[in-house]
Amino acid sequence: MHRRSGLAKASAVAFGASAALLLSALPASADDTTARLETGTHTDGLAVNVGQGHNRESTTLFNLTVGDGDSTLQAYCVEISVKIDPERSLSETPWDEFPNPDSPFHENRDKINWVLQHGYPAVNLDDIESKLDVEFNDGLTDREAIAATQAAVWHYSDGKDLSKSDPTPGARDSGKDVLAVYEYLTGEENTGISEPNPALSVSPESVSGKAGERLGPFTVSTTGSVDEIVSELPEGVTITDAEGNVLDAAAVKDGSEIYVDVPEDAEEGSGAFKLNGTAHVDTGRLFVSEGYDKKPAQSLIVAASDKHKLSTGANVDWKAAPQETTPPEETTTTPAPSTTPSETAPAPTTDAPVSPQANSGDLAETGVSIMTPILIGAALVAAGVGALLLQRRRKSA
Repeated sequence: MHRRSGLAKASAVAFGASAALLLSALPASADDTTARLETGTHTDGLAVNVGQGHNRESTTLFNLTVGDGDSTLQAYCVEISVKIDPERSLSETPWDEFPNPDSPFHENRDKINWVLQHGYPAVNLDDIESKLDVEFNDGLTDREAIAATQAAVWHYSDGKDLSKSDPTPGARDSGKDVLAVYEYLTGEENTGISEPNPALSVSPESVSGKAGERLGPFTVSTTGSVDEIVSELPEGVTITDAEGNVLDAAAVKDGSEIYVDVPEDAEEGSGAFKLNGTAHVDTGRLFVSEGYDKKPAQSLIVAASDKHKLSTGANVDWKAAPQETTPPEETTTTPAPSTTPSETAPAPTTDAPVSPQANSGDLAETGVSIMTPILIGAALVAAGVGALLLQRRRKSA
């Protein structure tokens, strides 16, 4: 029992190590654009009075470092009552997966996107001023524009209204400017804008099949270009289009369909591929903190887009094709012709003629004497002659 227990433990350790190695080699999920808060580089807006009781809230245009840190995004908060956690990374997430099911975000998300597309910094200060028939106090400043845009986002994401009597406590000279931009962003012109496409994604995240098939399709969504296809597939397994033509990065566009072509003689296996590209993370894309379900942290939404280096990918696995078993070939044998007794020629007799045998006591006679019929015949003739002579004598008498 001890030996078996040891073997079981060793097998479990080996299996766990193999599984860990395999999982570490697989690409992240389709929407795997990640970012981190870039501390110390945010731009503060003015504090605003929002909600009942004129709750004073600070406003901030956050900077997010994307990917390997070669570029940044600017974003606003969409959860006013949830604290931000600068230690946790954020992942690009579809609107439908916003983690708070009770948030007004779900019914107002297209309105939020309109705010972002028409607010600051997506639109510069001079262009915002030109949209409004308002005399600004020494012109619209970036801090005023940030305060107005964030307050308009909270109006839709959290149901908070900017105070009209005292919109910017501590900066009363700016109150009129902030209120004018806020009312424009939440006014009748805001008809909503639908969710933007993800910067770079592949769907579905995985496909299973069997050898001899083209596994897929995997549909690519991108707002930029695919610069490289990285294959993590066994030798002989290729990345193709629907017709089986091998794909290169230049042929992959938004909406392209990718297949993984597995040869019919391939053994059971698995693999992955990655797409590396350059794309815009569009204004309106949502970023949710890692581990939100265990401990909520503030979600952010992109306020200005820029080009970034991004990567995504998908996984495949397949079973070996079933082997066809060939039945054994039927062989016909011609039986030897049968012979009937009438067709069989009599075997030649080679025995010498049987000679008469003398009676040897109790032994049965095995031969017939030739003298026997002669003696019988002579006796009969003699008897006949005797009878004839006797008859003549009687007649004479």
